[in-house]
Amino acid sequence: MLSPLTKKRLQNFMRIRRARWALFLLCALFGVSLVSELLCNSRPLWMRVDGKAYFPFIQNLTLRDLLGEGADANRVNYHTFTASEAFTGNPRNRVLWAPVHYSPGDVIDSATLRDYRTVSVSVVPEVFIGRLNLLPDGTIILPLSCEPFFPGAGTVEGLRLGDHWKLTGAAQTEIANRLAGKGGYAFQAIAEHAAVPGLQARVTMPEVRPSPAPPASVRISFSQMDTPERPLHFRFRQSVAGADSAPLEARRWVAVPLGVRAEIARLAQEGFKGQAPSAVVAWNGRTAKVACALNEIAWPYPPVKGHWMGIDGAGRDVLARVLYGMRIALIFGLLLAFWAMTFGAVMGAIQGFFGGGIDIAGQRLTEIWNALPFLYVMIFIGSALGRSFLILLVCYSLFNWIGISSYMRAEFLRLRSNTFVDAARCQGLSNTRIIFSHILPNALTPLITLFPFSLLGAISSLAALDFLGFGLPPLTPSWGELLQQAQMFRSAWWLILFPSAALFTVMLLTVLVGEGLRDAFDPRQQSKME
Repeated sequence: MLSPLTKKRLQNFMRIRRARWALFLLCALFGVSLVSELLCNSRPLWMRVDGKAYFPFIQNLTLRDLLGEGADANRVNYHTFTASEAFTGNPRNRVLWAPVHYSPGDVIDSATLRDYRTVSVSVVPEVFIGRLNLLPDGTIILPLSCEPFFPGAGTVEGLRLGDHWKLTGAAQTEIANRLAGKGGYAFQAIAEHAAVPGLQARVTMPEVRPSPAPPASVRISFSQMDTPERPLHFRFRQSVAGADSAPLEARRWVAVPLGVRAEIARLAQEGFKGQAPSAVVAWNGRTAKVACALNEIAWPYPPVKGHWMGIDGAGRDVLARVLYGMRIALIFGLLLAFWAMTFGAVMGAIQGFFGGGIDIAGQRLTEIWNALPFLYVMIFIGSALGRSFLILLVCYSLFNWIGISSYMRAEFLRLRSNTFVDAARCQGLSNTRIIFSHILPNALTPLITLFPFSLLGAISSLAALDFLGFGLPPLTPSWGELLQQAQMFRSAWWLILFPSAALFTVMLLTVLVGEGLRDAFDPRQQSKME
């Protein structure tokens, strides 16, 4: 039977809308995580083979169980079996899969994602840059890539620079000084072509130190005046039928001239055959080099149909690992919080009720135990005993009760001098009954209000330990392990978005429930002035 005060506190909690809905949502998420096998499973939920019904998600079946004594007694690969002739040959055979056909530990076959392969295409517009050496009489020697700057001239070797380009006075003076051995700083000027109106080039000369002997020639570099276009990079994805391909970056594709789009699409289509085609195409008055490369499926992989939260670095479905990780995190948090509340309440009750030497000894032992470095202890135990859910729970439980015991000790010190305790002693009740039947029910307020925050600390600590590599074993689904992968693969945004969103949602709902309990159990709401 609930006391009137407890009923009033529960009514106060239900009046707080955000706390009420947070509790419902948190319970719903926990309930969904408990039935994760019905949502994410590589085993079918139900099968009918040759007139017999099976429930593989709760049965360990072999091929002999499904096909009879003539088959091997091997474990069943249900994806392969349901696609084989032994299953599809009978039209009465049926199979019912979970919404996600993968368990958290299953490595996905990359062949199932063949339709999501892409071809990377890079388009690099041609940039005209050339250099030459100039003799004292103005003759060009040792030209390199200078043909675009001398249109119609054919061979550049042996031409006179002044017959084709009009150099500024400063450029001519700089060339004369360098040929005289005076050297000079890095120089840059604009030159105009003598025969082609509007054709300009940027003329540059490197820094040269003075020398006693005049050089035989001067090196001059030519570069085009107009700013070269930046290289374009986009991806093509092949259609399901494999007949054509389409660009994924529509905005970048708009920048491609209409006359070369068909040629680039053809090259991309050839790229899906495993080749690496390249070509030179016309591009806005010049040429551009086009190169294609096939991107095979590699892990991690972004969200696609059938893998709504993507695939992690080991080829496992992220949705399955997030859902199973939620169940592990909540079970771990609830068990740890329940243990902390129980053991902390007992230790605090003993210290607060008896006081004296027991209280002093208990406080000193608690302070010494609290001073031990928790992370170092976890590393040592993990190295000695290995990593498992039970070991992690036991080790963490050894340290998580200290804060609760302090609150309960304070409550028992306050309540042990009340009149109802003296009355219980006069009736001859034992200390155990006084502690657990009379004082503890009146000291439950700190336990109830601190329980959500203890759960919150346990979940966040588990995620932190998994992130650091000192938590659950590697194959265990864990939010912290996914976040650790996100640190390794910085471009895999789905590895940080979905685990972080799940962790944030659970922690936010837990905080809202804790605040609602704190407000509902606030003694100021139960008191009134008379």
